Amino acid sequence: MRLLILGGTGDAAELSAKVANISGIEAIASLAGRTREPILPSGNFRVGGFGGAAGLAEYLHQMQIDVLIDATHPFASQISLNAATAAHEVGIPHLMLIRPPWEKVAGDRWIEVDSTSAAADVVENQAKRVFLTVGRQELAAFAHLQDIWFLMRMIDPPAADALVPPGMILCDRGPFTLTQEKELLIQNHIDTIVSKNSGGNATYAKIIAARKLGIQVVMVKRPPVPDAEQVANVDAAVAWLREKL
Repeated sequence: MRLLILGGTGDAAELSAKVANISGIEAIASLAGRTREPILPSGNFRVGGFGGAAGLAEYLHQMQIDVLIDATHPFASQISLNAATAAHEVGIPHLMLIRPPWEKVAGDRWIEVDSTSAAADVVENQAKRVFLTVGRQELAAFAHLQDIWFLMRMIDPPAADALVPPGMILCDRGPFTLTQEKELLIQNHIDTIVSKNSGGNATYAKIIAARKLGIQVVMVKRPPVPDAEQVANVDAAVAWLREKL
C-alpha cells in the first residue's frame, strides 16, 4: 500500500516513524517547505507544494498513491481543503490527523476571536506589551499598531521586506517549559498573549504560564475543516491504516 502523508508537524514526523515499521506500507511524507529547518520525517519525503487540488490529484494518480493522511497544522486550512478535494477526485481513502484544540479551564483569561485581524482589533485598545505567537506570516495584521511593543516568537525570521510591528523578534522552536515561559513573560513585562489555538503540548506552557500570572490571552480559533474522517492522535491514525491493509 502506498501512503502519502501531508506533514510538517511533530505528529506527522511521529506517524512517519511508526509507519516505517509496518510491513506492507510504502510511505512518502510531503513537507510544504515553509520552514527553513523542518522536522524531517523518517523514510521517503518530498518538499514543496503541488499546485493546488488539481496538482495534488495529479500527483496521487502519477505516484499510484492508495491512501492519503493529512497531518498538517490545524491552521493549514487551504492545504487540508486541497487534500480532501484531491482524495475525493482520485477516489482514495483520506484521513485527517488533527490534535485536539486547547480547552479553556478555570483561571484562564481568554478572549476568543475568529482571525488574526480580529485579534489585532482586540489588543489595539487593551494591551501595551504583547507576546505575539501567531507565526511570521501573520505579522502584517499587527504592523499598524505602533503604540504597542511586541515580542514576536517564530521558528524562522520574517522576510526582509515584511510588514512587522514594533518590538523584538525571537526565533525559537518548542517544546518550551513552564519555567522558560514564565520567565519570558515576566522579564518582558507582557500583559497580553496572542496565540492560535494550535493544540498539543509543544507550546501549551505559555498558556499555563499566562494562567498562573493572570495574563490575558487573545486566542484565535481554528478555521473550519473539510468533511472527512478524523482521528486525534498518531496511534489512532496507525490503527486506521492497519485496517486498510
